[in-house]
Amino acid sequence: MRHLCYLLLFSFLFTACGEEVLPVPKPRSYPRVNYPVQEYELAKNDYCSFSFEKPVSSFMVKEDTFFEEVPPDSCWFDLRFDEALNGSVHFSYYPIDSYEAFEGLRDEAFKLMNVHNKRASDIQEIAIHRDDADVHGVAFDIAGAAASPFQFFLTDSTTHFLRGALYFDAEVRPDSLAPIIAYAKEDIFRMVETFKWEQ
Repeated sequence: MRHLCYLLLFSFLFTACGEEVLPVPKPRSYPRVNYPVQEYELAKNDYCSFSFEKPVSSFMVKEDTFFEEVPPDSCWFDLRFDEALNGSVHFSYYPIDSYEAFEGLRDEAFKLMNVHNKRASDIQEIAIHRDDADVHGVAFDIAGAAASPFQFFLTDSTTHFLRGALYFDAEVRPDSLAPIIAYAKEDIFRMVETFKWEQ
């Protein structure tokens, strides 16, 4: 009996002194999002002088106020994405009548993008040239914890200037938002590729 007790005690000590089991980290994962089907329709209204293709699941909301004032032009609106994406593109339009006015708005677009430099880890500029539609501009792909991960402007350099900025109604978490941002950027590039000034 005594030998049996020693054997049990020895086996208990032997197993208790085995290798320490370390916790295994879980693999990186993203929140589950039910993405809407990427189908598009023509977006055109009576308060803007252009058209483009937008996701069928999105809708346009006209902006009647800007910081409690009337916007500089009636063509200010938000393109609200499906609620699964929980975001929108803010559009602001300015008619221009001189090259100086164009330069001022272009410089302002770069300044507004540079506001995000403090929190961005990288900013890539993408040139937009669609000579067939007289649509030119620059897109800014902003990586990191910036409030707006994607911005752009479109212009014909003589009459029209349109600026767009993507925002999400959520805390900025670049890793968890990454797949949603990538999905939204596909929709924005579709808008740019189909964009036309109205005569």
